[in-house]
Amino acid sequence: MMSFRNAGTVPATGTDRSDGLLRFALLADAVLTGANGLGYLGLATVLDSFLGVRLSVQYPVGVFLVGYALWVLAVSRQENIRRGPVAAVIALNTAWAVASVVTVAVDALTATGVGNGWIVFQGLTVAAMGALQYLGLRRA
Repeated sequence: MMSFRNAGTVPATGTDRSDGLLRFALLADAVLTGANGLGYLGLATVLDSFLGVRLSVQYPVGVFLVGYALWVLAVSRQENIRRGPVAAVIALNTAWAVASVVTVAVDALTATGVGNGWIVFQGLTVAAMGALQYLGLRRA
């Protein structure tokens, strides 16, 4: 039985941790998101014509993604992962995935065909990360 004190955490038990899938999903999210953000920041002048997404969008998105990736990494590195931050990660990933589809559907960024494909692909990837994190949280 869990005490009130640790009810909001995912216990790390011995060498056979019950939170392995959750840690993997969070770490994968941090790495992919960080790489994506760094790509937007470092390759923005190349990507703007290829994807059709303006620099004024890529730079803030890149900064957000790098910061978000660092936060997700910090969540994944806790000895006992707290459920609240994981729930927030899952909710934000869900919102990002929905926003990606809506962005393309309403042509909010007037991206190229490749750009729209990238936005949808990115949204699907983020949705998969959220689903994997949810499954990992349920198993932990």
